[in-house]
This record gives sequence, C-alpha cells and structure tokens, in this order.
Amino acid sequence: MSPKNTNILVYIVLLVVASYVAYATDPNQLQDFCVGVNNPIDGLFVNGLFCKNPMVVKAEDFYFQGLDKAGNTNNQVGSNVTRVTAMNLPGLNTLGISLARIDVAPYGVNTPHHHPRATEILTVLEGTFYAGFITSNLQNGENKLFTKILNKGDVFIFPQGLIHFESNIGHTPAVALSAFSSQNPGVVTIAAATFGANPPISVDVLSRAFQLNPVIVKNLQSRRFE
Repeated sequence: MSPKNTNILVYIVLLVVASYVAYATDPNQLQDFCVGVNNPIDGLFVNGLFCKNPMVVKAEDFYFQGLDKAGNTNNQVGSNVTRVTAMNLPGLNTLGISLARIDVAPYGVNTPHHHPRATEILTVLEGTFYAGFITSNLQNGENKLFTKILNKGDVFIFPQGLIHFESNIGHTPAVALSAFSSQNPGVVTIAAATFGANPPISVDVLSRAFQLNPVIVKNLQSRRFE
C-alpha cells in the first residue's frame, strides 16, 4: 500500500473513532450557550464536568441520600422540587440521565415550565395529579393541550422542550418521581422567566404580547415568582 493510501486509511479510522466517541455521551447541550474562544485563557467551560481520576473514585460518588424526605411546599405555589443531577450526584456525569422528587400540597401546582434539554417521564407515588403539556405551534397556528388525571402508579411523559405542569387536585399531599433524559435538563419557569427577567423585559413588549394593560404588567413584574 502506498504512503498516500496509508494516510487516507489512517484518516478514515481516526474519523470513525472520533464519531463514535462523540455519540457515546449526552447528545444534548448541557448549558444554554457556549461562546467559542480562540484562546483558552479567555475562558473555559466544558459541556459537562471535568472527570475525576478513576483511581480515587469511591462508591459515595454514585450515591445520593434523602430523596425519601418531603420537600417544603410552604410557598406561594404550594410545591417543591428536589433535583438529583450531576451537580449533587457526581456519578451521573456523562450518563445522560437525572431525576427529581416533586412534592405538591393539596391544590398546589408545579407551575408551567419546560426543560430545554430533556424529555421527562413522571411517575406518581402518592396522591392525585392533574398534569399536562402543550404542543409547539401547529400548522394552523394552534397549540394543542394534552392532559390526564394521574393516580398512584400512573406514568405520564412530557416531551423535550414542551411547556408542562402538575397540579394536586386531591385533599392530601401528592408526590411524584421524575426521570430526565439529560444529566442537566435545565428548567425555564414561564411566569418567572417572563415577568421576573433581569433586567426586565420592556413593558411595551409584554403589554402587546399578552394584550394586557401596562399597569398590570408592571404589577406582575414587581412580584416574586417561584
């Protein structure tokens, strides 16, 4: 084989190996953006976390304690989310999964939100939920709502990036366990992001978008959203 053909073969092998490695990790971005820099001195942020030396890894790196404890729902929306991600369970790094415990007081709500980087699968452990998600804009411009009453043992899916919610419609506390298809699913709470952005979105923009009186918009912007 000529030197030229050998070089081509080596290049192909390297390309195949690089492609395999690239697809062996979480395929989604793990932060909202990653601004490229020509010089690493200007800043460095990896798409995930740096890896611990495997020689000093311990069983505790794969262990999380306390998910059996109820979260504090004594707040204005009556809900609490206890997240388990690579930030508090280091062993999840690069595995592309995470989970969360959702506690909702009677008539409380886990307010409309979405996860930009993950699909969520919800399993009800206790209580009765009214849960649903909204599609992106359909061809006719509508957004279709899918809802379901969920009882103990029921499972419901929220597709990646779609706005969804859970409301406790029972007389007792409700608990659910959610699994996500990313180690860092991210969360955008609609009300908080829209009316609590810093710096705030222009009142004129929000007034036109929501067809609201500017006084109402200013009032909403002055509130603290969970």
